Amino acid sequence: MAVKLQGFEFWKTTLRGARYVVAPMVDQSELAWRLLSRRHGAELCYTPMLHAQVFVRDANYRKDNLYSEVCPEDRPLITQFCANDPEVFVQACLLAQDYCDAIDLNLGCPQMIAKRGHYGVFLQDEWELLEKMVKLANEKISVPITCKIRVFNKMEETVQYAQMLEKAGCQLLTVHGRTKDQKGPATGIASWEHIKAVRNAVNIPVFANGNIQHLSDVEQCMEETGVQGVMSAEGNLHNPALFEGHSPPVWEMAEEYLEVVSQYPPCTLSYVRAHLFKLWHHTLQIHKDLREELAKVKNLQGLTEVSRQLRLRCQEEITNGGEEAGQVVGLPFPHWICQPYVRPVPKAPVANSNGTEVKAGCHKRALSQEDSDGASDALSKNKQKKKARNPQKNFCPEQKPKYIKCEQCGNPKGNQCVFNLCRGCCKKKAHKEVADCPSHGLRFKTKSRGLQEEEDGGLLNGTPSPPTDPPQRTDCGLRHGLTGT
Repeated sequence: MAVKLQGFEFWKTTLRGARYVVAPMVDQSELAWRLLSRRHGAELCYTPMLHAQVFVRDANYRKDNLYSEVCPEDRPLITQFCANDPEVFVQACLLAQDYCDAIDLNLGCPQMIAKRGHYGVFLQDEWELLEKMVKLANEKISVPITCKIRVFNKMEETVQYAQMLEKAGCQLLTVHGRTKDQKGPATGIASWEHIKAVRNAVNIPVFANGNIQHLSDVEQCMEETGVQGVMSAEGNLHNPALFEGHSPPVWEMAEEYLEVVSQYPPCTLSYVRAHLFKLWHHTLQIHKDLREELAKVKNLQGLTEVSRQLRLRCQEEITNGGEEAGQVVGLPFPHWICQPYVRPVPKAPVANSNGTEVKAGCHKRALSQEDSDGASDALSKNKQKKKARNPQKNFCPEQKPKYIKCEQCGNPKGNQCVFNLCRGCCKKKAHKEVADCPSHGLRFKTKSRGLQEEEDGGLLNGTPSPPTDPPQRTDCGLRHGLTGT
């Protein structure tokens, strides 16, 4: 068995001294995107975040998210898991260790799904649990364990947190310089000071994450913090050539990505669509009809065609507009050039009529009578899509039919149920009382009577009735999965 490398030796040898790193991104750092990023300067990639418990119990999940993506070009590679149970985490690591160069424990995801699942950054206060998870995995598996964390408000607490993970057996630490609450509209600026403090306090390699939009940001971050590498997520999604220091036309990256997708099938359609939305983000603010089309198409050919139309429109703008073509207020380059998306600063709270503060943008306009009849302006985008698929669909609460509740469980009852019950309760009652309910397709009384008549007929003819077989399913029973017993 080969000796497991640790710390800086692991970074220099196994990870080949990687400095330019593509972050683990849920549904966005799949094989095709990783290969595209590696072609344009990325030296290390992570898989999307995988759920350790699902990975252990579901063979199809393992195949779809890791086993089927094995590719010699896709190395070095780190597999990332979210987990909150040491034993489950170790089991997942053992199943994944032969397909990657290290295992990363996600301690940085701040999204609501991580809060509900009790993983990611929502474990950062449970140091005893995290120490046990990292220590056990470091002892049991054959590849190094790494961690990705977010910072605390207090720099001293962040440093102690990093030192605890290092002591437990973490061989490389990625520090996202934002706190648990810095997300969405409140994302703000990442603290490189916290990252620098961690780097100076530990004896393992450190990657920095946050504030990376251009190659110059990468160089500045490494100079200011002293880290071994820099990780990019959103910057990479909007410009996969970021680590080359190059800002190519969007269509070049889009077409190359689609080519890779076709070479390494299958790739989930939603992943491809999301990447095209990110790449064409600025252009789609102008060509909104194609934005709608990109959201609707149902196959890879359709996505490719929308991307082609966007390219043709941009090239037409260049032909007709000369040097000034494509300039948009607030963008450093024409909208068809790969460039970062900068989140707008959240608006200050405003006071409502009661004098209390509410978040800007949270006002809901009062619906007029015309709106209540289903005008599309009053509907959310999701409801407008449903309306497009089904024009007869009614979203007005006052006009929706009121369902009578089942007398036993509270679920909607069958409209013509003889017992005024839902189907489940009706089935139990009809079976117990040997009764029929035509509305629910239950024929217990009818079938019982038929069996009795067969027995009586056999006795009248003077012949013993044959042994009674178990009642067979009727057509109705086949349809509803019911038997006549």
